[in-house]
Amino acid sequence: MKILHFADAHIDMANYGRHDPETGLPLRVLDFLKSLDTIVDAAINEKVDLVLFAGDTYKDRSPAPTYQREWGKRIYRLSEAQIPTLLLVGNHDLSPATGRAHALQEFNTLQVPHVHVLDKPQFLSADELGLPVQVIALPWVSRSGMMAYSQMSGEETEKVYEKLEDLLGDFVESSFEKVDENLPVILTAHASVQGAKYGSERMVMLGNDLVLSGSLVKDPRLDYVALGHIHKPQNLNENTHPPVIYPGSIERVDFGEAKDKKFFIIADVEKGKTEVDWRELKGIRPFVDIFAELDSSENITETLIKKLSSVKMKDAIVRLMIEYPREWDTLIDEPALRKHTSEAFEFHFVKRPQVEARIRLSADQTVSSLSPLELIHQYWQTLHTDESEIEILQKLATEIILNEEGEL
Repeated sequence: MKILHFADAHIDMANYGRHDPETGLPLRVLDFLKSLDTIVDAAINEKVDLVLFAGDTYKDRSPAPTYQREWGKRIYRLSEAQIPTLLLVGNHDLSPATGRAHALQEFNTLQVPHVHVLDKPQFLSADELGLPVQVIALPWVSRSGMMAYSQMSGEETEKVYEKLEDLLGDFVESSFEKVDENLPVILTAHASVQGAKYGSERMVMLGNDLVLSGSLVKDPRLDYVALGHIHKPQNLNENTHPPVIYPGSIERVDFGEAKDKKFFIIADVEKGKTEVDWRELKGIRPFVDIFAELDSSENITETLIKKLSSVKMKDAIVRLMIEYPREWDTLIDEPALRKHTSEAFEFHFVKRPQVEARIRLSADQTVSSLSPLELIHQYWQTLHTDESEIEILQKLATEIILNEEGEL
């Protein structure tokens, strides 16, 4: 069995950049669709036996019809090629309200040939798939759905995930009683697994998180475990059978994934033996993240331009984050920085002015006991102003206050 496994498409994650004048689509959406096209092309050209998508098609549960159309075009290509395709429902595809349609519902409603939507825990036999393989599927289960199913009251919500894990464990065990021991078994799940390393998807996760135990997914009776939900590519059972794989998201979602490469998986699955081929997605848009802590007020803009010049910015999403004393704010020439980064796809400039903690008054002092001039003197000290400058500023403050008092 040759399978293709990918996950976390999030094709409408258009949080950066402009729109394409020809298609009207955000350019970032085209980035995600390009990766998706690469994956679909590989499935068709290499004549894989099964495509397994492990959840999270969109960024949320209510995708725009335009994005549904673009996803549908790609999945229909797999259908036309007569490649069995399993679409697992992820947390971003599922409405939290019980009974609401999920984002992949139309494939069930229209009964698209060779496409199976997995929206509840189920066991798919070789006969159901028409392939010499068996699949145990664990889509995302919402907390509200779980509470309704188990008739748990609101006071017991902290026990929901504990009970859910027990029920899913029981379901997997009962599925093993149905398997043909001569055929390979694949487990696919959209969930976190104990011991997995998280990426930036922590920023986009919706709601609380079910965490499956490592023993559940590393069961030696399994021959491949196809996971989704965590964006960081990893094999949780390296050099051991079965491979337990998060392929990661198909494009960089934000700066938390700036250094991550992106993959999909081609796996040759046999009973007791699986060969895994990590296919890197090329042409992923670069994210460049630069941090600078300014320690001198001399030539600030030139210093920042030099930092920017040390990286490749063409067509990249660039973020420059700087920390500096607040009083240097006027020394930063932001238009000059934006001009220098004009070849970048998008430039984000994040300023973090640092404010010194205020000086604490001694035990025998209160604000009301100090004159305005004494309070001003304290303020200059919090800014670490030179004594010579403090003397000049205090004279100016004295003149202003005395003039005001004289007028009163």
